[in-house]
Amino acid sequence: MSGQGSGGNVLAALCSLFVPGLGQLLQGRLFAAVLFFAITVVGYALWWLIIPAIIGAIAHLFAILDAARFKSYH
Repeated sequence: MSGQGSGGNVLAALCSLFVPGLGQLLQGRLFAAVLFFAITVVGYALWWLIIPAIIGAIAHLFAILDAARFKSYH
């Protein structure tokens, strides 16, 4: 099983850098992947309202960090 700091987590974090939620999807966490993707995309799509864009950026950053720090307890 891959733990925090493993090569799998680094790859997942890199994937989430380019597509928010993709790293979680690679880790098999479908709900987290959809949630991160939806929040980030909606936030970025509403960029002119500023606050949603900031929320989208924070969600994107959190998706990257979450993928990098994920520990599997199987």
